[in-house]
Amino acid sequence: MCRSIKTLRAPMTPDAGDEDYRAAALQYVRKVSGFRSPAAHNREAFDEAVEAIAAATARLLDSLEIKGAAGRAG
Repeated sequence: MCRSIKTLRAPMTPDAGDEDYRAAALQYVRKVSGFRSPAAHNREAFDEAVEAIAAATARLLDSLEIKGAAGRAG
């Protein structure tokens, strides 16, 4: 799908944070919407989707249990 989205899970990216989550969310929304930059009338929906996906990403990574690793710091 989106080859530019990198794995953010610890220990592969131990220092991933909010900026990384938002960047991945932005790439995802761009891919599925087909818009690199939406028109003004679509901006709110686009931005809300990016924020929702970034928040879901943070929740996912915070809840993962990685065997043999301390987990993600954050």
